[in-house]
Amino acid sequence: MSSLTTAEKRYLESILSMGGGYVLDFTNSSFGEFFRRYSVDIYGDKYRSGSNSKARRMRSFWETEPDALVGRVLSELLDTYRANCDLAKKDIDVNLLARCREIVARLSDKAAVSDSSTPEGFLNKEFEIPNLQKLPVEFAVAGIIQQRLGEAQSCLAIGAYLSVIFQCGSVLEAVLLGAAQKEPERFNRSKASPKRDGKTKPFHEWSLSELINVASDIGLLDTDIQKFSHGLRDFRNYIHPYEQLVSGFTPDEHTAKLCFQALKAALANVSGQRR
Repeated sequence: MSSLTTAEKRYLESILSMGGGYVLDFTNSSFGEFFRRYSVDIYGDKYRSGSNSKARRMRSFWETEPDALVGRVLSELLDTYRANCDLAKKDIDVNLLARCREIVARLSDKAAVSDSSTPEGFLNKEFEIPNLQKLPVEFAVAGIIQQRLGEAQSCLAIGAYLSVIFQCGSVLEAVLLGAAQKEPERFNRSKASPKRDGKTKPFHEWSLSELINVASDIGLLDTDIQKFSHGLRDFRNYIHPYEQLVSGFTPDEHTAKLCFQALKAALANVSGQRR
């Protein structure tokens, strides 16, 4: 049997959409064909457990087979999840996918794939806090940003992970708003600029999501930085307790570090100091 823990199974069940008895978008036929490539008869008596649903069969597979086989199967299923998101133009849950990749790596006894498109790869890149005087903000605001960055580092050290995320989100919004105010024509003429009644909204009404998208559209933020900035924005919304309650997720050290890394990368991008 595999060594999957209860917590690991919950992560995997979430990303594979197993709550309703399904596994991703597999039909019974395609599910059986998928497992046959691994010489597994998933619909055989060996994996029968109560109902005949694909999710039940998958759980039985986890309980029956060794880590190496389970790891290989899960690796391809995670690739399928990512392909489905790309083809349907849906947002990838990068944090959840990273957790599941780590689980597969443990089962397979190898390092998780690391590149700039994954949270692990992004975390491993070198991003230093840039010269804040080169940011498109007023001198006094740069001082406040410096203070908040210091507080974020202190909060990270003591495990106050939500506070890290809130500080990072506020700094990112301030910097992008400052960039818009410094170059209003460039931001307003972007095809991504938010409109109301056919006219571009005033900057103070732009959401952080809109600021990120326009900054990316005009080339101020690179594509990878845009993606991870949206991740920071999503977690920053936990400043509203009901948002966190609905999600049922509590950010941990990994999440906080990823958000802080996203902020450092965005600051370097905006200030023209990204290497």
